[in-house]
Amino acid sequence: MIRLENLSKSFTVNGRTTVVARDVNVTFPSGASIGLLGQNGAGKSTLLRMIAGVVRPDHGKVATTGSVSWPVGFAGSFHPELTGAQNTRFIARVYNVNADKLLTFVARFSDLGHHLYLPFGHYSSGMRSRLAFGVSMGIYFDTYLVDEVTSVGDGNFRDKSQAYFRNRLLNSGAIMVSHSMSMIRSVCNAAAVLHEGHLTYFEDVEQAIEVHLSNIGAGSNNDED
Repeated sequence: MIRLENLSKSFTVNGRTTVVARDVNVTFPSGASIGLLGQNGAGKSTLLRMIAGVVRPDHGKVATTGSVSWPVGFAGSFHPELTGAQNTRFIARVYNVNADKLLTFVARFSDLGHHLYLPFGHYSSGMRSRLAFGVSMGIYFDTYLVDEVTSVGDGNFRDKSQAYFRNRLLNSGAIMVSHSMSMIRSVCNAAAVLHEGHLTYFEDVEQAIEVHLSNIGAGSNNDED
């Protein structure tokens, strides 16, 4: 279970203020796979990072039961001077999992080859995504936070990522940001729409998609892919 209690967050960039959350009170049930919908710039990624504890709210709090991942694929905490393998081992120690097993999984899953043993700071964006997704999927969480990560990489890696993520959801929940309505429909059994600082939870995915598409002025057949 993840409960947002009176959650508020805004930020100002170049004199323009964006309200991400305005006294939001929503409970996401345990085990649910929830699509997080909203127009570009609504603050979906920021909301995920608040749930993960990476970003602090201005007011209110996030209460959770069970383990919650960092945003899957998020590589912002990797040290640029450490190799991919060293970063993997460090995260294994932080989350108290077997470092050798995690590294074996990441090496097989990411297909980084010898690059796994080179400094992370030298990685391309695609290589960073491969490492970050591999580490994320290599650790069990009760709830995974996902921000469009299954769309990265080439076709084979995307297919593998999506298949593995779906397998994880057999025993875990998720809160997933995606602009693909087909992905939301196929993976999620509930959804929430973030619009102008207000977050509305829907048990009916189709109802959420309809509200979201109305908010962005798109037709019912629009997939936003």
